[in-house]
Amino acid sequence: MPEHSGWTRRFLLHSLGLGAPFALASWTSAAAETARASGAALDLSRLPDGRPRNIVFVLTDDHRYDALGFLSKAGFPETPNLDRLARDGAHFRNAFVTTALCSPSRASILTGLYAHQHRVVDNNHAIRPELIFFPQYLQRIGYETAHIGKWHMGGGAQSDAPQRGYDHWVSFEGQGTYLPSAAGLNVNGAKVPQRGYITDELTDYALQWLERRDASRPFFLCLSHKAVHSEFVPAARHKGRYADRKFVRPQTWDPAPGKTALRPMWVQNQRNSWHGVDFPYHTALDVGEYFKAYAETLLAVDESLGRLMDHLRRRNELESTLIVYMGDNGFAFGEHGLIDKRTAYEESMRVPLLMHCPELIRAGTRVEDVVANIDVAPTLLEVAGLRPPTSIAGNSMMPLMRGERIQWRDALLYEYYWERNFPQTPTVHAIRGDQYKYIRYQGVWDIDELFDLRADPLEANNLIFSPGHEAIVEKLNRRLFELLAETDGMSMPLSPDAGSLQRLRRADKAKAAEFPPQLIEKAKK
Repeated sequence: MPEHSGWTRRFLLHSLGLGAPFALASWTSAAAETARASGAALDLSRLPDGRPRNIVFVLTDDHRYDALGFLSKAGFPETPNLDRLARDGAHFRNAFVTTALCSPSRASILTGLYAHQHRVVDNNHAIRPELIFFPQYLQRIGYETAHIGKWHMGGGAQSDAPQRGYDHWVSFEGQGTYLPSAAGLNVNGAKVPQRGYITDELTDYALQWLERRDASRPFFLCLSHKAVHSEFVPAARHKGRYADRKFVRPQTWDPAPGKTALRPMWVQNQRNSWHGVDFPYHTALDVGEYFKAYAETLLAVDESLGRLMDHLRRRNELESTLIVYMGDNGFAFGEHGLIDKRTAYEESMRVPLLMHCPELIRAGTRVEDVVANIDVAPTLLEVAGLRPPTSIAGNSMMPLMRGERIQWRDALLYEYYWERNFPQTPTVHAIRGDQYKYIRYQGVWDIDELFDLRADPLEANNLIFSPGHEAIVEKLNRRLFELLAETDGMSMPLSPDAGSLQRLRRADKAKAAEFPPQLIEKAKK
């Protein structure tokens, strides 16, 4: 864990207590240490026997951990190329994000920091200009770098603008569109129309760059797909592929008899809200048909991966190139009566993570340790022959992917901060270990949750009041606040940027328009 300045862990735990509410404070985190970095800070020390290796990082949106052909119990989706990555490389069976939301998760991938450190705590905040992205370190040692696809940090007309750390840039504003759009793409600062289905078009751009790159230099390619973000739109060739397949409701769609009292009230209430199965998105949406569209949309992503692997094989680079495939967060399709993400339940925070590089990874490697998005940056830096900076929160997964038995983290910290535009989900902090998960809700009068994941992988039986588990709850609560203290997370990251403030004001005006004028006047008095 990074060293922290200001308040020490001992003072925090003593003065605030394990269950104390968070204090409001200025930005004094590990990210602040990174923010003070000058150009010289990009000069990381080289590993003695390390060598720069080509890296392809494929990131998808909302891809839940078990939406893979080789894990599917329903027989779909079919993902032969992803299955090949797992068969011939490493499958990290317990991979998670530290915040189950697009922008915070992507910022953690880029920086190796928790959301409370980099402060991209929602989908409205732009990432701070002082923070270092790991591709900047790669550039420093001669890598040719490219980002192709979704960026999604900050809003407005500049949300697709080229970012530091990349020699080549292709992106789009916000979530982009699946189908051709006049709004189009930003290609190295120039606006061009989007002419095809987005997954295919981004793959075309990636292959063009790989063909034209400087073969004398190592490369890093980030292919960041829009898919499989809702609303799901399959490619025309895939539409209807799973129309006749049966969607089976998850076992936790409804609480087990007698278990309602042990499910937090906010979860029960959310069933009939925007992200609940009783009134999803305030429409008559059929969640089963929704999942089928999701699975069909994923087919083009799998084909994209196959095209990339074929290109590397033709150039005799497949054996030596590290391919990493990951989702930026999960997605629920009825588990706990919910849809979408944001929560600390497995379907929301657990993601697929596959790695393939025959020169580094033995085929069929299965990693059981709990790893996370904050571990991506240090891992890829080590793959490039660099010693990761000590200021980041993540750890290199290199020993795990080589099959080594090492001391790893005992628990992973999860965080989600309440959003004005999606107020149904409260602020959440959680600890996820190999066996237990403890979830603590902030700012809402409700019960917390404890799950024994070995005995109850579906998280159906809340043990928070179960006799004999008191010591476990106390231990995990203590560990939660230790991790927050060690990473300067004991203050609520509540300082929005100017763009966020403008968007919030617009949202407030829109909400106000829904209320009767007389009610607003009464509230003013």
